[in-house]
Amino acid sequence: MSILEGINSPADIRGMSRDELRALAQAMRDRLIDVCSRTGGHIGAGLGVVELTIALHAAFETPTDQIVWDVGHQGYPHKLLTGRNAQLESLRQEDGLSGFLKRTESEYDTFGAGHAATAISAALGMAAGRDVMGEQFKVAAVIGDGSLGSGLAYEGLNNAGHSDRDIIVVLNDNEMSIAPNVGAMHKYLTSIQRNPLYNRLRSRIGELVDQAPGPFQSAGTLLRKWEESVKSFLTPGVLFEELGFRYFGPIDGHDIDALMDTFTAVRGMNTPRLVHVITQKGKGFPAGEHGEKWHALPPGHDPSTGKVIAVSSGANPAYTAVYGKALVELGAERKDVAVITAAMPSGTGTTQFGKAYPERFFDVGIAEGHGVTFASGLATRGVRPIVTIYSTFLQRGYDNIIHDAALQKLPVVFAMDRAGLVGEDGETHMGLYDIPYMLTVPNMTVTAPKNGTEMLGLLRAAVEHTDGPFCFRYPRDVSPDVPPAMADVAAVPYGTWEVERRGKDVAILAVGTMVLPSIAAADALAAEGLDVTVVNCRYIKPYDEVTLNAILAEHSHVLMVEEGVVTNGFGAYMSAIVHRLAPQVRTAVHGVPDRIIYAAPRKKQLASLGLDAVGIAQRVRALRDTEALAG
Repeated sequence: MSILEGINSPADIRGMSRDELRALAQAMRDRLIDVCSRTGGHIGAGLGVVELTIALHAAFETPTDQIVWDVGHQGYPHKLLTGRNAQLESLRQEDGLSGFLKRTESEYDTFGAGHAATAISAALGMAAGRDVMGEQFKVAAVIGDGSLGSGLAYEGLNNAGHSDRDIIVVLNDNEMSIAPNVGAMHKYLTSIQRNPLYNRLRSRIGELVDQAPGPFQSAGTLLRKWEESVKSFLTPGVLFEELGFRYFGPIDGHDIDALMDTFTAVRGMNTPRLVHVITQKGKGFPAGEHGEKWHALPPGHDPSTGKVIAVSSGANPAYTAVYGKALVELGAERKDVAVITAAMPSGTGTTQFGKAYPERFFDVGIAEGHGVTFASGLATRGVRPIVTIYSTFLQRGYDNIIHDAALQKLPVVFAMDRAGLVGEDGETHMGLYDIPYMLTVPNMTVTAPKNGTEMLGLLRAAVEHTDGPFCFRYPRDVSPDVPPAMADVAAVPYGTWEVERRGKDVAILAVGTMVLPSIAAADALAAEGLDVTVVNCRYIKPYDEVTLNAILAEHSHVLMVEEGVVTNGFGAYMSAIVHRLAPQVRTAVHGVPDRIIYAAPRKKQLASLGLDAVGIAQRVRALRDTEALAG
């Protein structure tokens, strides 16, 4: 039996020898690589924190002591040690283990984490709650994988250091977020690893102390103290000390002995302290320890080569790939186009633009709000900035969208990847809220394409639009078409809809990904004698007044269909307009209900919510039958 199979809780590792802990680390890596290569998952960060996770659970009395993990990508080894090893095969599957941290999944998951930089703030809240309630336990926040580039992390550090509370921050410094880390903090943190003077001094001091005869041991102690003084000038410790933390590090995050000794000592203290741990993202992956490339694996990989075994059945390119290719072509056309992303160049398809036009490509790190305001500043100088961020992550820049882009009517373009249902990434990454949150923004143009070609047409329309910000959304899916080159795509005329199918009984106003299944539903309903109009409402705001008025004049029933939440979404927006213009027309809204949507294959999510051709047809029948019953 593997040493890992005997671990049912962290209590099982607390009596292990250091050698046994090292053997456990190797078994955990083997298990992670085996499972993630089949199920897919965010493997890179997890491989980097195996020893760190072991040391934390061995040195602290979890679950009484609270360990707060940042991001959730780091949490896979934590799941292995907290009774979930046998379930790991269900990772990111429907009704299986979450790919992130989830309070309802385990008492050891003290705080849900799917987005970056929440750990310090949450941990400080827990520590304050402990003190208010008169409880006794330790709280440790593990922040890393680039999260220290986020403003929220700095806010948490500042408040925690000032509080003088019993709290521990573990900085997992792997020099990466998803792409190589950016910013002054990254340079500051890595300076110690590359400072030859400090490393030579430290090595020489160690030799002198180790070789000193008995009577001169006190001199060795003085040398160690001098080393600490030198370190305060040459390491990041001085910054954290000034923020109010006692600083320890940097420590080799793969050295069980150093980690155990440090955490055992640190646990006994009661003031704010920070442990700086150096780890390697993707450590031990057979195909090579490439942090960004192996950040996340799709299912079906050969771990020895990193190559996909299970070939995707989709022949068409993904929306993200279509978008990335078009950006490069657009950049060649227009020298004023710049692209901004937030630590996700590969995930958003912007890597190639960055390679082709590095002077016009800006990765701001995990700092979406900053990215939006930075883009707004670019726009004041005549640059056409395209902010390319996942829909779920752009939520963190909402105030900046309103205050810095919209109120000043600056022509910032927002390309929202992963909009709608995101399949196995689960509830923390659902892009279901961008239509409601963008609709409320003044001066904002809100759009959604039906396919890849129309996405390129909206991209062109976006960079040509100068009267305020412009956004478009696209899904985590394969494009239903193979788009032509960007040069062959014209801008979609501003504020226009397109009637895809004409009928006389019911009209479907469909948005984005819902256009094609609505057409398929209409074709199926035609066989039942129900004649359905389908309108591609590619411009959500402003809407096409001419086409809408024509639809209302010719139809008594209108169904709005969207891949987004129905609360304050396109359907709610259009229903209010229809009621004002034609109160006699019966309306209904079909979209994602006001509830959390959990991980499952995207196709199954769409079907379960009735957002496929079968479900849309059923909704049209229900609208018709309601009228018949009313009659």
